[in-house]
Amino acid sequence: MFLIELTYAVPFAEIEPFMAEHLAFVEQGFSAGHFLASGRKVPRDGGFIFCRASSRQAVEELMQADPFVYQALVEVRIVEFVTSRTIPEMAGLAEA
Repeated sequence: MFLIELTYAVPFAEIEPFMAEHLAFVEQGFSAGHFLASGRKVPRDGGFIFCRASSRQAVEELMQADPFVYQALVEVRIVEFVTSRTIPEMAGLAEA
């Protein structure tokens, strides 16, 4: 499992014109089964995406399709973790 943290590298006014395209990218990630949850940070200086992928390299390649990334509007931090415990509703995410 991976946690992707996006932090705005430019003022929000420069982010906003790419928001619809970014949201379409996120929707594609959900539709493909890669993304499990996403949302903005508070205060609004970026966001998080929970991602299921085979490797860190796969996540890095996937994120290159995000306009926020290829337009250099955000800094990306990818953290890999092993899901060892979940609430019952999320039991399918636990790794052996």
